[in-house]
Parts: sequence; structure tokens; C-alpha cells
Amino acid sequence: MATVRVLSAGAARAVVERVAMAFERDGDEIRPDFGAVGTIRARILAGEAADVIVLTAAMIEELTASGHVAAGSRSELGRVGTGVAVRAGTPLPDVSTARALRGNLLAAERVVCPDPAVATAGKVVMRMLERLGVSEQVGPRLRFFPNGHAAMVWLAASRGALEMGVTQITEILPVAGVTYAGPLPEALQMKTVYAAGVAQRAANPEGAREFIRRLSGPAAREMLARAGYELD
Repeated sequence: MATVRVLSAGAARAVVERVAMAFERDGDEIRPDFGAVGTIRARILAGEAADVIVLTAAMIEELTASGHVAAGSRSELGRVGTGVAVRAGTPLPDVSTARALRGNLLAAERVVCPDPAVATAGKVVMRMLERLGVSEQVGPRLRFFPNGHAAMVWLAASRGALEMGVTQITEILPVAGVTYAGPLPEALQMKTVYAAGVAQRAANPEGAREFIRRLSGPAAREMLARAGYELD
């Protein structure tokens, strides 16, 4: 049995896991590990072994230039925006305009999101709060998590009536127990392109290339769209 080791940003977790299940039905073993973009990058730079790397397209380019991703192996998955979620069963906040979103953030008892020190979505959240002029008011009620998936799992198990989560849409949609309220208004949005590449020192480069083909090829477009990716 061949093994494919995958180091992936949390934004790609749902699609990586789905492809992994199909791959393993064909007899191969997939070992995925997920984390915030900055965390995965640090692990790769520290020399952690991998066959497939899934990160932002900009990060894949950086790792290609530094010799950690094989040149010419990059395949894009699509663009991902940032959205808002609440625990399932609680009222959906209006997030369609900056004014409505600002009011709901000010009313929230807790706002959960990925850690901006390592996560793309966390940086978007901090920029959003600054642009809305509510950083000081909302800051004490922020709770950071290692990645968006962890934030959504916490939100699903929460008990408060006025709690919100903000992270990438692909990290909201797969989590049971949370409801997607909608994307950030376009003026506050920062969409990120994600991509996959073969690790330069992959132990199983053939398996890595096949995994990426299944993850990003034409047959994967419907899966990616359902997961929250915007495709050209």
C-alpha cells in the first residue's frame, strides 16, 4: 500500500478529506494534517516530510522559489472568501452591509476566529474590525483559535445566544452545528486563491501528482464549488 502525506491549510480540509476517502478506497493510504497557513509553512520550512502541500497560491509560489515545492507542480483550487457563522438554531445576523455587520459585531458577546498571527482569515478579521472602526470595542470579546475549523467546532458547541464566528467560507460550510450567515460585504472582503503542489522531496511524487489531479482537476470542479470555492 502506497502512502501520500498531505500538509494542508484548514481552508482546504473538506475537499482534501473527501479526495482522501476516495483515494483510500482505491487502496492507497492518505495521511493528511491540517493547520493555519502560517503554521503549515513553518513546519515545511523546518523540514517536515510531505508529498502534497496545499496552501495559498502565494505561499506555494514562495515555497517553489525556496526549493520546497517542485517547480511546475502547482495546481489552483479556486478562490475562497471570508464569511460569518452562528450556532445552528440561533437567529441569523444581517451581514449584507458594512453598517449591519458593524451593529451585529458590537452586539455580539463573543466573536471567534482563527489566530491572525498564523491564519489568513484571522488577518482578514482584524482588518475588517479596523475598517469598521470597532477594534477597541470588539477586541476584548475576540477569541482566537489555531484555525477556522477549530473556531467553528467551538461555536457549534457553544451555549451563548449572541456569539458569532468569522472565518473562511470553506471552513464554515462543512461543520455540523453552525449556520452560514453570509459572506463579508465586498468592501471588507479579501478573497484568497488556494493551490496544491508536490513537495520537492516527496517520497511518493507519483501518488502526490495523482492526488492533486483528483483535488483540482476538471472532475473536482463541482466538489470544490459545493465546498465554497469560487471557480473561474
